[in-house]
Amino acid sequence: MPLIPEDIIAQVIDRCDIVEIIGEYVPLKKAGRNFKGLSPFNNEKTPSFVVSPDKQIFHCFSSGIGGNVISFVMRVERMTFPEAVRLLARKVGVEIPETPVASQARDDRQQLYGINEAAAEYFHKILLSDKSAEAEKARDYLKARGVDLETARTFQLGLALDRWDGLMTHLQAQKISLKLMEKAGLIIARDNKEGYYDRFRNRIIFPIHDNRGQCRAFGARALGEESAKYINSPETPIYTKGRHLYGFHLAKQRIAEEDLCIIVEGYMDCLMPFQHGVHNIVASLGTALTVDQVRSLRRYTKNIVLLYDTDKAGQAAMLRSLDMLVAEEMHVRIARLEEGEDPDSYIRRHGKDAFLARIQAAESVFDYKLKNVLSKFDSSRVEDKGRIAEEMISTIRQFPSAVVQSGYLKELARILGVSENALGTELKKAEEAPQPFSEEKAERVNILKPLPRVERSLVKLLLEEESLIEETRKNLRLEDIQDAAIRELMNKIFEFFEQGKKVDSIQLMNAFEDEAIHELIAQISADQESLLGDRTKIHRDCLNRLQQYRLKDYRKRLLEEMKAAEAAGDQDKLEALKEEFNLTIKK
Repeated sequence: MPLIPEDIIAQVIDRCDIVEIIGEYVPLKKAGRNFKGLSPFNNEKTPSFVVSPDKQIFHCFSSGIGGNVISFVMRVERMTFPEAVRLLARKVGVEIPETPVASQARDDRQQLYGINEAAAEYFHKILLSDKSAEAEKARDYLKARGVDLETARTFQLGLALDRWDGLMTHLQAQKISLKLMEKAGLIIARDNKEGYYDRFRNRIIFPIHDNRGQCRAFGARALGEESAKYINSPETPIYTKGRHLYGFHLAKQRIAEEDLCIIVEGYMDCLMPFQHGVHNIVASLGTALTVDQVRSLRRYTKNIVLLYDTDKAGQAAMLRSLDMLVAEEMHVRIARLEEGEDPDSYIRRHGKDAFLARIQAAESVFDYKLKNVLSKFDSSRVEDKGRIAEEMISTIRQFPSAVVQSGYLKELARILGVSENALGTELKKAEEAPQPFSEEKAERVNILKPLPRVERSLVKLLLEEESLIEETRKNLRLEDIQDAAIRELMNKIFEFFEQGKKVDSIQLMNAFEDEAIHELIAQISADQESLLGDRTKIHRDCLNRLQQYRLKDYRKRLLEEMKAAEAAGDQDKLEALKEEFNLTIKK
């Protein structure tokens, strides 16, 4: 949670008139108890964007996006949760006090930003201005790689001299302590000796900025025969691997304008296309994409083209990203280059037009992954057909659209020469399998998939009928909930109830920063059909169905254990499992 106290956040929301705030961005007209307008998230002719002053939420029926006044501002202003709260606080006259802990944390972070900026300026000045042979060598290297002076300035490229204390001495002259330099990851303590030495030596420096242009870390490429070609800053209080994208601060505006982002792996793969006029490009810094990186991008576009190196590592990184990207509802395509090429070499050799032609010809996720899977298995063998289907279904099931799922199942059935019904059965089995729960919301990739209606209905019931919470707590175990996001919501509802707090959609949204959770709550709140009828009966049916699913899953596991015990010849264990299974039948 942010360092802004919960009661202050609640006060900001209470003072905000959601209709008035959203009305500054979207023309709204009264429609019964609600207000309607054209969605700011989609191009549409018929209004599907609804704002409820009673519930203090908005919901876009065409895109599924929803939330409260804070999540709306986060989206339209492309802000983080604390930034949006502070903006709204200024609008409605709420003062956000600084606690000593919050103030100290902010000061520490600002110091680290300042140290990084000083280091970046030092490295940059050496590269462009130093008259030494080392600087000449570095400039010659970049020239040979095709990097011009303007690009070096735009990306603030630098040079770390081949010295043990070059940066350290420079920063000490600016009264910066060694402990702060170490905390920023710029120097390293000597083993079993007093003193420190520079982390980066004899290397081209690539500053890594966040989307606001603040320098958070550095990447560095060796100029000599060092064992590690590239090294990077360690994780620090202001830098976490997997959260940032190289070049994002330069590309974000063009990404929004073109509604497309090209993602490559490394520094040069991003830098050289940018120099050739391709400005909607970022680099994932040599790793498979993470949920955090994708959610940062999603504020600017949902359209992505992946263009990774053709080597095995690059292709493996791309494959690891696909299911997560689809589950995050990104529209993903994959571009290909010839064997041995990378984006850097390709655009230097063939130019911008040929590069963009490759982007234009990018394949769908389904086509790309199918080619990859078919290269590993023999589709004429029955056993391999099953393996191909299993790998493809793991991706197909991530698509939120049933129509898209059906289309891909039909295509897969044609290629494998099997029935659509058989693949449909496998898809259903995969979707019904309980998903492991992770405390890390960043790892939850199924959060926006269509949720089981029974789980949605139960959450909606508890938000509207607080009297049912106690009975639900007594008769429901959290592990009965399949969907990890719903499980989080249910846990928070129980927690509020135990603390005597009010339980409604607004209070629940206030408990989470995650935009996706806000959208989920808004979707459930906007549902007008799930609770038609006797609510007591609906509640009882929901609990019964969840309990039956748990029992069905338990029986399935017992059958698997019985099969294993029989195969192992363990008669005692087999009999005990049979007895347990028979008891479940009587329940």
